[in-house]
Amino acid sequence: MRMDWEELQEKSFYRSSARERAYGIVDPGTFREFLGPRDKMYSPHLVILGEAVEFDDGIVVGVGKIDKHPVFVISQEGNFVGGALGEINGAKMAYMYKIALKCYEAMKEKYGTVPEDRKPLVVVSYDSGGVRLHESNAGLVAHSECMEALWKLQNKVPNISITGSSLGAYGAQGFVCMSGDVVLANDYGRIGLTGPDVIQQEVGKDEFDASDRALIWRTMGARSKYILGDVDYLLKDTIKEFREKVKELADMSMSDISKHRHLGSPELVEDNLELVKIAAELKIDDSKDLWEYYGNENLDELPEMPQEEFLKVAKRRPRRGM
Repeated sequence: MRMDWEELQEKSFYRSSARERAYGIVDPGTFREFLGPRDKMYSPHLVILGEAVEFDDGIVVGVGKIDKHPVFVISQEGNFVGGALGEINGAKMAYMYKIALKCYEAMKEKYGTVPEDRKPLVVVSYDSGGVRLHESNAGLVAHSECMEALWKLQNKVPNISITGSSLGAYGAQGFVCMSGDVVLANDYGRIGLTGPDVIQQEVGKDEFDASDRALIWRTMGARSKYILGDVDYLLKDTIKEFREKVKELADMSMSDISKHRHLGSPELVEDNLELVKIAAELKIDDSKDLWEYYGNENLDELPEMPQEEFLKVAKRRPRRGM
């Protein structure tokens, strides 16, 4: 598939397809897709149910380079079955984690240590509502395989999560997203373990109105997640902005990258429980209450102000080690 790499750099990340994001995040001409549409790896479960299929099963995976760094790319397509995880696309995702680790181990065996300027990294562009209901058991198994492989990468291969496409990262994929070493987002990014409609269904409209878009964005949106420390870097909406940040992170040491982590240690569990404790003690009704607790003013203006101005004035939750 031929793409103009220079044009991709200026394209909106939010409006780009999974394949465009994958090609544009690495150096020009270096991306090689694994199990692409020509291989016709599609879901057998959707066929049985009479549902439409895609020959890449809604996910693009492959490897490229940024300078000397091998970059293993996973890019989800939200326009197919809501980007949800199933048996095939989940296996492709887990496979990429596993070969990234094999690359690390092969380099360590060859050089004795993995050179910082050549260390591999994983970049995942999330665009998913969670696990497919059509094949929930198979999707959950794939999710568990991803998590197992992901923990094996910890402190070895940097794992960079990106949310900034049409759906964000929800359900099981929200958990995988937050398990990355670093989380990047544009203003369209969203992260949540449970989607708005499911929350309303379970607790009622008075508790959470899924039709209130402003409520959704200030609860699950990237700006709120940035203030609360779940999003590490809030970026402009171009592929180039994400690529440049990934390039910057690739040149950081693994120990410095690991300082961004949100999950994966008893200390981080305590850090996150502290936020839960604050929310309970203050009887928080709205994310804006937490924004105010961390020193923010003009709460109604924060979601709408230009991003550059927001980044200058937003006060963030202090995070351990940062």
